[in-house]
Amino acid sequence: MAPSSTRPTSRDVAQAAGVSQAAVSLVLGDKWRGRVSEPTAERVREAARALGYRPNLAARNLRLGRTRTVLLVVPALTTEFFAGVYTGAARVAAQNGFGVVLYPSPEGIGPARDPFASAQAALDGVIASSMAADALTAIRGDQLPLVMLDSDPAGSLGAATVNLDIADGVRQVAEHLLDLGHRRILHLAADVPSWTFEIRARELAARLAAAPGTNIRTAPAPISIAGALAATEAALTAPGPRPTAIVCDDDKLAAGAYKALRRLGLRVPDDVSVTGLDDLALATAIDPELTTVRLDAELFGERGMKALLAVLEGREPDGGDIPVELVVRGSTAPPHTP
Repeated sequence: MAPSSTRPTSRDVAQAAGVSQAAVSLVLGDKWRGRVSEPTAERVREAARALGYRPNLAARNLRLGRTRTVLLVVPALTTEFFAGVYTGAARVAAQNGFGVVLYPSPEGIGPARDPFASAQAALDGVIASSMAADALTAIRGDQLPLVMLDSDPAGSLGAATVNLDIADGVRQVAEHLLDLGHRRILHLAADVPSWTFEIRARELAARLAAAPGTNIRTAPAPISIAGALAATEAALTAPGPRPTAIVCDDDKLAAGAYKALRRLGLRVPDDVSVTGLDDLALATAIDPELTTVRLDAELFGERGMKALLAVLEGREPDGGDIPVELVVRGSTAPPHTP
């Protein structure tokens, strides 16, 4: 007998297994224990396999009022960090029967446009990574569960906030440079109005101010190699003593600083030490390899998705910031003394 061209239904499975449709629903929904015998359950599973039956998840979710779809909003797709956040979130989502749609909102300073006719109808929740709070108003309305990543917990619009311990990462950088003997520091600061970069500037200033004889200058720069090159070159050719170390808010900024230093005939780390933050692949592609703070982007995404699942299920998400780690490589050394 030729196979049917129509998609098999639960009725076909029930008929093949000699059971009711209700029994098929219980077995394939994994709710059969105590209600259907083990041999009957196996018979249903075997019939479903033989027929190539797959449950109609769209119809099931429509009955439940759930789409099992989550929107992950990120500032851009041009950095591997956000690819890692997506990978971690999608892994946990898949384990729990959810899908993740990735949506970039350039620079995270929105407001981002609603990517659907109605986000409230198309989504179960939103995870927003490194976004300004007002960037999400069009997408979220007031109805969708929201988890904020890399955001001020005190001012968050989200039902939960998940953060990396960025402040501790900056403290580790400052202590490393101070221990090496650096006292004149240039902060190459990301020119992006977001909480995470405000935290970096505040923690760096506080840590260096606590050490006698330190001097810190700040040079804002867009997060691009060209922007960092221009900002670094301007800062290093300005009047006054030259900084012995440059603290960069991002590895891409550090790469731009390297180019500026070489253009000025200065060597890393002999003349100027440089640090980054992220530990992107770029950090080991440049020479010397970059001392930077490693952020576990995939774990960040996992924790964000787990927090959203907890919100959806009415549970309290796990608390505590995700630890970060300073990775010391060849771009930092004691300051050169003529």
